[in-house]
Amino acid sequence: MSIPLKKRLKEGSAHELGAIWDGAGVNFAIFSANATAVEVCLFDKSGATEIERIRLPEYTDQVFHGWIPELYPGQLYGYRVHGPYEPEAGHRFNPNKLLLDPYARAYHGELVWNPALFGYKVGHPDADLSFDDRDSAPFIPKCVITRPVQDPIQRPRIRWSDTVIYETHVKGYTQRHPDVPEGLRGTYTGLATRAVIDRIKSLGVTSVELLPTQSFFDEAYVEERGLRNFWGYNTIGFFAPETRYAADKDDPAAEFRRMVASFHNAGLEIIMDVVYNHTAEGNELGPTLSFKGIDNLSYYRLIPENLRYYINDTGTGNTFNLSNLNAIRFVADSLRYWVNDIGVDGFRFDLGTILAREKQGFDTESGFLRVCGQDPALNAVKLIAEPWDIGPGGYQVGHFPPGWAEWNDMFRDTVRDFWRGKIRAGALAPRLLGSPDRFNHSGRQAWASVNFVTAHDGFTLADLTRYDAKHNEANGEDNKDGNSDNRSSNYGVEGLTDDPKINALRERQMRNMMATLIFSQGTPMILAGDEFGRTQDGNNNAYCQDNEISWVNWDIKEPGESLIAFTTRLLALRRRFPILHRSRFLTEAYNEALDIKELTWVSAGGGEMAEQEWSAAQCFGLKLDGRAQPSGIVKRGGDATLLMVLNSWEDVVHFTLPDADGGKWKLLIDSNQPDEGEAIEENQFDQGAVYEVTGHSFLLFELCAAAAVAAA
Repeated sequence: MSIPLKKRLKEGSAHELGAIWDGAGVNFAIFSANATAVEVCLFDKSGATEIERIRLPEYTDQVFHGWIPELYPGQLYGYRVHGPYEPEAGHRFNPNKLLLDPYARAYHGELVWNPALFGYKVGHPDADLSFDDRDSAPFIPKCVITRPVQDPIQRPRIRWSDTVIYETHVKGYTQRHPDVPEGLRGTYTGLATRAVIDRIKSLGVTSVELLPTQSFFDEAYVEERGLRNFWGYNTIGFFAPETRYAADKDDPAAEFRRMVASFHNAGLEIIMDVVYNHTAEGNELGPTLSFKGIDNLSYYRLIPENLRYYINDTGTGNTFNLSNLNAIRFVADSLRYWVNDIGVDGFRFDLGTILAREKQGFDTESGFLRVCGQDPALNAVKLIAEPWDIGPGGYQVGHFPPGWAEWNDMFRDTVRDFWRGKIRAGALAPRLLGSPDRFNHSGRQAWASVNFVTAHDGFTLADLTRYDAKHNEANGEDNKDGNSDNRSSNYGVEGLTDDPKINALRERQMRNMMATLIFSQGTPMILAGDEFGRTQDGNNNAYCQDNEISWVNWDIKEPGESLIAFTTRLLALRRRFPILHRSRFLTEAYNEALDIKELTWVSAGGGEMAEQEWSAAQCFGLKLDGRAQPSGIVKRGGDATLLMVLNSWEDVVHFTLPDADGGKWKLLIDSNQPDEGEAIEENQFDQGAVYEVTGHSFLLFELCAAAAVAAA
C-alpha cells in the first residue's frame, strides 16, 4: 500500500514563490502576512474533481511552504487560505473559495460566473459583510504545474533612438489575415507566421507592442451584454499567457516563447502591455479569485479610515498596493519571468503612475521604481509608462525617472489640433523636438517621449478624419462610454462619403499626421492598421468588440496601398537621416566653428521665425542641420541638412525656401504628391525659390551641397 502524499510531505523552501517542480516533486510557497493556514488542493486531469487537500506544514518569513513528492508537470491545483473574515479590518479570508496561485504559469479551464465565486452572499442585506460557504472550485480555472525552461535568448537589442513601435493585438491582427492558416488565426503561432512577420518588418518598424497577453477574465457585466473583454485590461494571472490566444492549449507559455523567438529572428522586438495597477477582483463587491482571499490587506490599497473599502485610483474598483514590499516582490518576479524565461524586450505599464504611488502620492523614489532601476534584468529592457491615473496628482507626463520612456499624450493632442487648424506653430514646436519642456531634465533623452497620434484607445487614424463624434452604440452603453474629446474632424460629412474633395483632404490629413509622427524627435508609436487607413466605424472605445469592429480587415484597396507605400517611405527616410532621431535633444545654439545652427525655425517668407509669428503662423518650417554635432560624438550615417514644412491652413501658401549655402533643396516628401515615391527626389529648387505648398500639407526637403550640385 502506497503512503498518502500528505504523509510524505516535507517542509520545503520559502525562497522561491510559486509551485516549482524539481524532477521529484513540487515545492509550494505562497506569501500571506495575515493568513492562519494554507491548503494545496490537487485535482484530476479534468479539473472537475478535487482528489486531495494538503495543508502546507511550514511558515517562514510570512511564506507558507511545503514540498509534495511525486507531482509532475500537468498536475492541476489551487489554494484554500484560512484566516479571519473581517472586511471592516481588511481581511476577506474564506477557505470555501478555491484561489488561483499568483505565480501560476498556466491555467486549465475557464471562469464561469456564479455567485459561489464571491466571498459573501450576493444579494444579502449585509452585502460583503455576510459570509458565503459555497465551494467555488467548479467555477474557477485550475492552476497547472509547468516544466522550468532554460532556453537561451538572443535579443535584437534595438537602440532607443532607432526604435519605432507598432502597437497591435494578437487576435485582432491575425483573425482575418489571409496568409495565416485558418486554425491559427487569433493565436500566438498565427502572429508568428512568416508572412505576418515579413509584412511588419517590411513596414520599417522595430518593436511590436502587444495589448495585454497575461491571463485575464471577462467582466460579468460585459458577458451579460453578449460581449467579451477584447483589450484584456483585466488581468488575474501575471505569470501566465492568456490561453484564449494559444493554439497549444496544453502549453501556452512555450507557444508564446516560440512567437517571441520568431520575432527576434527577424530582428524585431516584442514589448508587452502589462496591467499591474489593478486585478480582475474588483472592489468589495467583487469576486474572490486570488489576491483578495490570500491577503487582501497586503495586496490592495484600502481606505485607511475604513478598511472595508478600496482606494480606486484606477477606475476599475481596486488598486494594487505597490507600497507593500511583498507586492513589489511579486510584480518584480513577474517581470523578470517574462524577460528571463520568455524573452520579451520591454513593457508598457498601463496607468503607470499608480506603480510609483506612495502614501503621499506619486514619488520618483518609490519602492517599485527603485527596484526597476537597480534590477539588472529589468533596467536592461525597455520600460514605458502610461504616466497618468485618475487619482489625485495622477497626471505625471515627463516626471518619471531616467531610464524610463513615457506615452506623451501632449504630442497626440497637439498634432491633432494643429492639423485641424485649432492651434498655431508655437504650440506644435516643442512636440516636434521630443517635448523638451517635459523631458529634458535629469539627463533624460529625446527618446523618452513616446509620440503617438493614435492608440488602441480612441479613434484610428482614418476615423480621426471621418468622424466629429464617437459612435460606440455597439458597446451597449448608450454611447456614453469612451472619450468625447477626440480632436477630430469629418471635413464636412460624418462617416463615409463619395465626395472626392473630402476624401482627398482626409487622405492628405492622414499622411500629414503620419509624417509628423515619424519625423518628430522622440520614439514614434504607430497603431497597427493606420498605415493603410483601418477603420472602426467611429467606435473609439472598442474594448469589448471581439469581432469585425476590432479585427484588422486585410482586404486593402486604394487609397490603403498608397498609404502603406507612403508610410514605408517615411520610415525609410527616418532611418536614412540620423538627424531625425537623435538621442539627445536638439538645440538652437549657434556653432561658431561651422557657422551653423542645429535647428532653425523658418517662416513662410524664408527667414527665421520672428517672435510675433509664433502665435499666428499655421505654415512654418523647421530646418535641421546634422553637421552641428558636439565634438567627440561618433556619427552614424549621413549628417544631412533637412527642411520640414508644415501647412495647416486650408489655402495654398507660397513658401520661400531658405538659404542653401549655394546648394539646392531636393524634395523628398510632399503629402499632396504621395504616389511619387523616390521619383520625387528629381525635383530640386534653388534657395529663395517659392514653393506652392498645398493647403493641409507636409513637405520634407534635403539640402544638396553646392559641390554635389556642381557634380550633377
